[in-house]
Amino acid sequence: MDAVKTSLDIKEYPDTEVQKNRILTLEEWQEKWVERKIAFHQEQGHQLLKKYLDTFLKGESGLRVFFPLCGKAVEMKWFADRGHSVVGVEISELGIREFFMEQNLSYSEEPIMEIPGAKVFKSSLGNISLYCCSLFDLPRANIGKFDRIWDRRALIAINPGDRKRYADIMLSLMRKGVQYLLSVLSYDPTKHGGPPFYVSDAEIERLFGSVCNHRCLEKVEVFEEQQKSWGIDYLVEKLYLLTEK
Repeated sequence: MDAVKTSLDIKEYPDTEVQKNRILTLEEWQEKWVERKIAFHQEQGHQLLKKYLDTFLKGESGLRVFFPLCGKAVEMKWFADRGHSVVGVEISELGIREFFMEQNLSYSEEPIMEIPGAKVFKSSLGNISLYCCSLFDLPRANIGKFDRIWDRRALIAINPGDRKRYADIMLSLMRKGVQYLLSVLSYDPTKHGGPPFYVSDAEIERLFGSVCNHRCLEKVEVFEEQQKSWGIDYLVEKLYLLTEK
């Protein structure tokens, strides 16, 4: 008997240009937090990260871990509790304050002199620093380089026209021996305009392939009832590990 074909077997969608002109502004992202349209937040943390955490950390201690578009991701506390130093960037001040409140962490805040209007929020222990600004302004703050990057569907939230700029920033933040864990979603982009945006394997190669090898660790069907309103009938999460060539 033939095996049943599932969404995990669906090949990459060939037309990567279909969403290229779609734009969401920073103000619209901030409004999502105010209006509580934050279905992307996972209260129990990211289960695939939990599964591959040992693979990601490789038993190393005292790592610097970067969270692009961090929101209030509970995984930031996971890393800090294991003795690592966490740096995140998030445009929503509301999201950052909620992280510290929900994790019962005291914190301080101060302006970032290099970025007018921006702030950095730091845990009292000094092991979590969250920058409230546009990711594209962040390099001006000279935040240093990182041993690990956990891209928890950040790449797929970036406007397609900004992906190259985004990838260049990620590459500039990488220390030698970096491990970059990347979560993307696969679906038919002709049926949903995004975000989250569709990112193909070929696009990952285009953005990072000059510096990094990438391999898919796992594919998981994550379609839920709420996604029916997007007009799609399947949604697959893919977890990639990017390492230096």
